[in-house]
Amino acid sequence: MTAPTPRPGILDIVAYSPGKAPTSAGPVYKLSSNESALGPSPMAMAAYRAAAEKLHIYPDAGAGDFREAVGAHFALAPEHIIAGNGSDEILSLLARAYLGPEDSLLMSRHGFAIYPILAKANGAKIIYADEQDLTTHVDALLAAVQPNTKMLMLANPNNPTGTLISGSDMRRLRASLRDDILLVIDAAYAEYVEDEAYEDGRAMVSEAIESGADNVFTTRTFSKLYGLGGLRIGWGYGPSSILQVLNRIRGPFNVSSPAQAAGIAALADKDFVARHLAHNKTERTKLAAALQALDVPFIPSHTNFLLVGQPDSALEARMKRSDALNHHLTQTGTMVRTVKEYFLPDFLRMSIGSTEANDALIAAIQKFYRP
Repeated sequence: MTAPTPRPGILDIVAYSPGKAPTSAGPVYKLSSNESALGPSPMAMAAYRAAAEKLHIYPDAGAGDFREAVGAHFALAPEHIIAGNGSDEILSLLARAYLGPEDSLLMSRHGFAIYPILAKANGAKIIYADEQDLTTHVDALLAAVQPNTKMLMLANPNNPTGTLISGSDMRRLRASLRDDILLVIDAAYAEYVEDEAYEDGRAMVSEAIESGADNVFTTRTFSKLYGLGGLRIGWGYGPSSILQVLNRIRGPFNVSSPAQAAGIAALADKDFVARHLAHNKTERTKLAAALQALDVPFIPSHTNFLLVGQPDSALEARMKRSDALNHHLTQTGTMVRTVKEYFLPDFLRMSIGSTEANDALIAAIQKFYRP
């Protein structure tokens, strides 16, 4: 007897590993998934509850009101916006539409773990470019381009390192790539960035649209700053030629009505956004100061998390120390994220949570290093 076999590359995928979730009662703090420290916007929750009365009706297949709201908020043409079941779905659609067994996907060495999964799922090869000081290196990316490279996926700021490249570097990257390589800018953490040299990709896409270029696309999410990770809603912005392709292969009702309604309301709740950003900055600074006081190295971040390393010099010793710290934190009820699948076996990623959660994390780290 024979059995159905999956497409080549599927069985090579190591399934995505989400952040650990609480498994026991008591004061347990989940700081492993970069979720909103303040929860969702009150206005978004109210819109979600109101949508419950119409759960028997299919959602707007084109997410028209949502795209209009996003366009108004970010000064973009709604006809160049696509809504997705989280930005992950849009990235998946892009890979499905443009990658195949003869192609390769280029990414930074410590880029988001979903990218290689998407490449393998479509039979494409993965090319990793080395980073410099855990930061995307434009020249390394350009040097790694192969004749069959079809797409470059780049998170900026990057997860899990929290680092970013400037707008000028991103533009230099696009200008130096072949025209037939699609540059996908994953800007999931853009709202947290304060660096004036940063660009989230919107201007680059707008310029591409005006010039008739079809090789730049950017994605955003409501899972981080807006606290809607449980609803799965995101959006992408790109040329009409790409949107026409994606709309041919996406599910006809891919974003639920409650998610669309909550997303629109979340954009309108400016007070909540301001409070969240202020909280993140204050609490991230507090965690960084606590780590510095203990001489624990970490990577300065432009996001809502810190990537924390270990002070031992040898890699094996660093890995053991990282595992020991992770075990200690789990035992004390503060769950952080290992990032071994990102080729960073000696680091831990720590999300910025509530003040209570962050204080518990700092106390646990202090107890580990200075019992």
